[in-house]
Amino acid sequence: MARRISSLVNDPSWGRGTNEPPATGTEPSEPSGEIYSAKPYVHAAASSISEELAELDNPEPINIVPIEGMPFLLSCLYATILEDVMAQLWILERCNNALSISRTLFDMEHLQARKYDVKKPEGRKDELAEIDPLNLNCITYKIKKLDADRKYVNNVIKSTYADLAQSLHFTPLVRFIKEVERRERCRAELEEEEAKNRMLRRELSRQVRQQRIHIKSVIYDTDVNIDRLRTQVEDSVLLSEVRSRYIENWQRARAEQNVQVISNIEKDPEDNIEIHKLRSDQENRVHTEVELLVNIHINETLAKVEEWMDKYDTDMEKVDLKIQIKKNEYQNMRDKRVDLEETLARHDLEMKAWIKFKKDREEARLYVELMTKSAIIVQAWWRGLLVRLQLGPFKVKKAKKKPKK
Repeated sequence: MARRISSLVNDPSWGRGTNEPPATGTEPSEPSGEIYSAKPYVHAAASSISEELAELDNPEPINIVPIEGMPFLLSCLYATILEDVMAQLWILERCNNALSISRTLFDMEHLQARKYDVKKPEGRKDELAEIDPLNLNCITYKIKKLDADRKYVNNVIKSTYADLAQSLHFTPLVRFIKEVERRERCRAELEEEEAKNRMLRRELSRQVRQQRIHIKSVIYDTDVNIDRLRTQVEDSVLLSEVRSRYIENWQRARAEQNVQVISNIEKDPEDNIEIHKLRSDQENRVHTEVELLVNIHINETLAKVEEWMDKYDTDMEKVDLKIQIKKNEYQNMRDKRVDLEETLARHDLEMKAWIKFKKDREEARLYVELMTKSAIIVQAWWRGLLVRLQLGPFKVKKAKKKPKK
């Protein structure tokens, strides 16, 4: 029985989903760590995911040794069941010729490389490098995934079958279950990390958008100030030129008069200056408050604009979807109407053809009936004529002369 189990487990035809010839001396391969995900960040974090997959492909050995093995009869019963399962899986794989041919076509490059002994570059191959996140529904990926799952199930069943039959234990099954649980935890961690990264990216995008709006407002205010200062500088230059000319022309003539006037009215201008300073400070504070309120209003308006833009995009998507649905319904109704019109026209032609056929058949029947009656009348007349003239078969036979005695 041990020789039979060894020959069955080491049979290279078990667990192969393609027509690829089995390699001599190969052991049952461990389950591959391919993870197919539709997330766009896979390529960005390909290196870290590859390292995690490498750890999953080479898991630490789990020392699970049952205290006491199962009874021999029960172990043989389970091994027999698993043997039937392996046979059914083998039959399922061998009967699916279309899948085998497709798998062979997809692996044609690899098979040709093995046939002509083409050496491959050393080093671990990144399993996610050949996966296109935008085309995950490709039939190639589905067939490869199906083939990998079948190999994985075959490896689990063969290992469990060999362990049950030889050592009366099911340690490989427990090890594979632990490995599947570890892979599921890894997938959950990756999904959680992706959700966090997505939220962080959304928050950073919002902050960048607000910062851009703020920078635009600051640049606008700075441009206004620059224009105002440029205008003031130009006015100051013109004013300084006018004042210089005025002072040069009238300085000597009105020097003493101006000194006296200034000395007489010095007190009033000082008071006026103080008053104007207070007014200037008040106006500056008012302008500052007004500017602050305007900025707050601008920020609120920008926030509302962004909110309405998002709502507009959402509503437009819904409207486009409804339009597409109505368009499809209209197209279906139009196709149905065209089919009904074609069917009605075809039925009309068939009915006309049937009516014409019935009319022609009735005319032919009447014609045949008329000809038959005419032939009967002619035949009766001819027969009566033969009878009256005693011609043909109705000719009167001459009486035979009696012989003389």
